[in-house]
Amino acid sequence: MISREPTIERLATARNLLLSPFGLDETHLARALGEIQAHRVDEADLYFQYTRSEGWSLEEGIVKTGSFSIDQGVGVRAVSGEKTAFAYSDDISYASLLDAARTVRAISSAATGARARRPGRKVAGTRTLYPQLDPISTLDSTAKVALLGRVEKLARGRDPRIAQVMASLASEYDVVLVARADGTLAADVRPLVRLSVTVIAEQKGRREMGHAGGGGRFGLAYFDDAMVARYVDEAVKAALTNLESRPAPAGEMTVVLGPGWPGILLHEAIGHGLEGDFNRKGSSAFSGRVGQRVAAKGVTVLDDGTLSDRRGSLNVDDEGNTSQRNVLIEDGILQGYIQDAMNARLMGVAPTGNGRRESYAHVPMPRMTNTYMLAGDKTPQEIVASIDRGLYATNFGGGQVDITSGKFVFSASEAYWVEKGRILYPVKGATIVGNGPDALTRVTMIGNDMQLDSGVGTCGKDGQSVPVGVGQPTLRIDGLTVGGTA
Repeated sequence: MISREPTIERLATARNLLLSPFGLDETHLARALGEIQAHRVDEADLYFQYTRSEGWSLEEGIVKTGSFSIDQGVGVRAVSGEKTAFAYSDDISYASLLDAARTVRAISSAATGARARRPGRKVAGTRTLYPQLDPISTLDSTAKVALLGRVEKLARGRDPRIAQVMASLASEYDVVLVARADGTLAADVRPLVRLSVTVIAEQKGRREMGHAGGGGRFGLAYFDDAMVARYVDEAVKAALTNLESRPAPAGEMTVVLGPGWPGILLHEAIGHGLEGDFNRKGSSAFSGRVGQRVAAKGVTVLDDGTLSDRRGSLNVDDEGNTSQRNVLIEDGILQGYIQDAMNARLMGVAPTGNGRRESYAHVPMPRMTNTYMLAGDKTPQEIVASIDRGLYATNFGGGQVDITSGKFVFSASEAYWVEKGRILYPVKGATIVGNGPDALTRVTMIGNDMQLDSGVGTCGKDGQSVPVGVGQPTLRIDGLTVGGTA
């Protein structure tokens, strides 16, 4: 069998789903962009999207809900200076395209003189970071229900204190097509799956919860028996550990963060502050600090959209630019920010492949992909043993950050009290309070165990949600404030 080059294959899939059924081709797209360019604009693009999603959830031993949806539409954008005009429609047709194009071009005055020459066609570069498959079809409905049933049976069989089990399975098939006024044509086929497990353990009238799960850009076969057992074990362990937890001490102390998902603190407290829009406007604590030391030596932070099969990875971003491996902080020195096309142009730098949007009904903005810190040279055991009195946080729940000041607050969902290098007991109710830029300067030990999260992250910004990844090694941070319950 002869296979086509991946970029050509993705373009063919996008045409078959988003253009041909509606009597459209690239000539129609060029005409719509030409309508926008009849006025003076700096950028213009069309963003077509087809999304098919499915979800199943189990509770009280039965699969209670199942959902299936299809959404499709097109977003039309024009940018002039710092101003953006945007229109979208779930009706994909030539008439809707022209109507939207004429609406958004009103952002700027009509061009004078000769009409702008239509640019030549450019196809986005080749890259294949994940399979071009529909994950919904990789298991039939019976197998999906059986998978959730295995979660229930395994979790209850782990310990008699497990009183309740909840599990959900989600799959999404997302196809996008981007046409830009500069002639760029790009397409992507994005599978996404996730399995989530939650258990509630009960003992002597006390109830505690544990969570686990994962996923990425691949098919549902990823959730084999071994992976399901791993998620169940993690959720059960967290719940049973919390049954034994004591009130968390409060005060300023040494905090050690575990590897993997605790990188959500890095994402929130540091990553958002490195997004281009906040820095162009001067509202980030990192504004104007490129080339300056913003973290302790040894701290290197990346945003990398090129990792295979990862939840936050993209072959191309939502503006048609290829994703990149961007070094944001290197050995403590700020190297740059993550950028979409508009903020990059206004700041006089190149886009970094971080223009992202929730759907065709949203405008793109600079967003993270997979944000993580590189490993150091200390073992996790050395780092924990170095604590005189402090907190060892291995998992996190929710948190929030103020971009302008850099202040953050995070709640630890699994944490331990440590004295003289010994883990004494689990604690509950610990919140970690600090300032992102300041916390980076307080990193004193970096582990050699860098891990990425299991594939569960979703990031919110300005009302839009997108899938992301986080990661870090074990970290020791001195002088953080812990709010506790003791």
